[in-house]
Amino acid sequence: MTEFFLPGEATPDEAIAAIGEDLELFDDWMDRYEFIIELGRKLPPYPTAWQDEAHRVQGCQSQVWLAAHKDGEKLFFTGASDAAIVSGLVALVLRVYSGRTRAEILQTPAKFLHDLGLIGALSTNRGNGVASMVERIQQIAQHTA
Repeated sequence: MTEFFLPGEATPDEAIAAIGEDLELFDDWMDRYEFIIELGRKLPPYPTAWQDEAHRVQGCQSQVWLAAHKDGEKLFFTGASDAAIVSGLVALVLRVYSGRTRAEILQTPAKFLHDLGLIGALSTNRGNGVASMVERIQQIAQHTA
């Protein structure tokens, strides 16, 4: 299960708060973008075999793939993109949702993306894409028993 993202925080709310604290360390969005790109570089390797239409997230400007694995009550996710900034956004989304229960995922709306200023700082297409990632994760949780 080494290809799946393991969260550092105990809850989605703690992960969102930690992301907010991380972003506040930087004075401007160029520095924040560099930080986000670096997060993407640290993602677990995404299996090439999963870079297919079944795992592709629709609605993203870049190519984005997302896979899920259920382990007990928790869902673990992994993802990748062909764009550096989007890989970083994948990492942020996985930090919030991976390793969480179905209920935690469904109770954590994408609103945090607006609250952290991410949606406003991204192009419309990238903002729609990151929202599509969250929507896909929540659909997976919705349909996982």
